[in-house]
Amino acid sequence: MLRISYSRMNHMDRWTLCGQLAGAWVHELRSCWEHSRKAPGRGALVDLSDVTFIDESGEKLLSEMRHAGVKFVATGIETKHLIQNLKSKAEKTLRRLV
Repeated sequence: MLRISYSRMNHMDRWTLCGQLAGAWVHELRSCWEHSRKAPGRGALVDLSDVTFIDESGEKLLSEMRHAGVKFVATGIETKHLIQNLKSKAEKTLRRLV
């Protein structure tokens, strides 16, 4: 399960995630993100501080978001490491390399 909280501040969209970014929840976050991308000139921030698990599809989405300019907040060691090492779409995910 994943709780997605959304807020709009000045020129920034912010999502705060709590729970597991996996399975159908990845699709839900993608839908939210793609809907907000239609408004040009807005930045985006995703707070992953309360995320407990990210599966491969979640990692792929975060990679796409990062390459589109989304900024992240992460507090856990594993989440920070994952965010710092996100690969481009053409490369295999970090989990496959471990």
